[in-house]
Amino acid sequence: MQAFEFITTKEGLEQFHQINRDIEWMCFDSEFVGEKRFTTRLCLIQVATVHGFFLIDPFPLKNLDPFLEMIENPNIVKVTHAGENDYRLLYASYGTVPKNTFDTQIAAGFLGYRYPLAFKKLVETELKINLNKSFTVADWEARPFNQNQLKYAIQDIEPLHDLWKIQEADLLRNNRLHWAKEEFKTLERDVYYAKDPHHEALNSDLMKSLNKRERLFLLRLFEWRRRIAEEKNYSKEMVLPSKFMSQIVRSMRSGKAGLRENRRIPDKFAGELWPTMNDLYSREISEDEKILLRQVPTEEEENPNEEVLTELLYLIIRHQCMQKGISHALALPRNWFKKIKNDPSFAEEVFEQGWRKELFGDTFTRWLSQPDNLSIEIKPDVIELRLISDN
Repeated sequence: MQAFEFITTKEGLEQFHQINRDIEWMCFDSEFVGEKRFTTRLCLIQVATVHGFFLIDPFPLKNLDPFLEMIENPNIVKVTHAGENDYRLLYASYGTVPKNTFDTQIAAGFLGYRYPLAFKKLVETELKINLNKSFTVADWEARPFNQNQLKYAIQDIEPLHDLWKIQEADLLRNNRLHWAKEEFKTLERDVYYAKDPHHEALNSDLMKSLNKRERLFLLRLFEWRRRIAEEKNYSKEMVLPSKFMSQIVRSMRSGKAGLRENRRIPDKFAGELWPTMNDLYSREISEDEKILLRQVPTEEEENPNEEVLTELLYLIIRHQCMQKGISHALALPRNWFKKIKNDPSFAEEVFEQGWRKELFGDTFTRWLSQPDNLSIEIKPDVIELRLISDN
């Protein structure tokens, strides 16, 4: 195992910062535990720089400011694999937004690999190193760490520098480095990490099938679950499993008796929690709630022709990406089609500029921006796809 410095004190963290004050790059990863809790707990930070390897134990430290300053320093390249998870935790816990990032998982998507790609697979393919990932779900909250855990922690950052240099050269050679850098920038915007507390409720498939009163109740039920989970630092599923949501909402039509007689609903919802359920169901709607409920997507009738065109367009895009050696899941995630349909400005923001416009070209960009206006005509020797407005 590589030698490393284990940092557990304020003085040790300040010394780490002093030693690395002039570095040009740092590779880092973190270990955290999110199961059975509302707030994910940061348990270990692994850092590699030109000066060696460092493991930072956040438990005994009152603050991580020296490390966080390095994450925010635009003069230091931060090299990660799937760094979104680490950055999201740092943002949620400390409000930290990274600057000057390079992510090897994103870079791999521009170099012929599928996206997302496991770190172990990438390291084995590019560096011919076999990583032991048996400690992925180890108890990182337990102290003291054992030697196998620390060995695992180091191997998660040790290959990153070499991967970075190989990928940077490959991206440059393929004239895609500017594409990757543009995509890395998404990790450097606070809006990327900001969460809408009502997103889960408003995008629930159940919400679309309910009447107005039931929608209001479901909105409040989601909010109640989130608030209790945050107060007790439980997972939301521990407070109210999602599988009970539909049963509770529909049983409330018959009041307390409806909850009590439904054998799938835990007894506490008709017992100790009944006053809360009744209040959520019967309380007058507020102006803020009226505004929120207007944001619920409407349930549209299925349009077979539109479904076929969307599927065809998706397959064409997959083929285009395959020909270019770029992961289609990185270039155009499947769920973006729904976003494009519901919000035309999203399509304009994503496709009217930047690397995706370069990749897809003007024709594809116009198709992607106006999927509802596409038509298809199958001829003996050609399949013709065009915008209706072009006819």
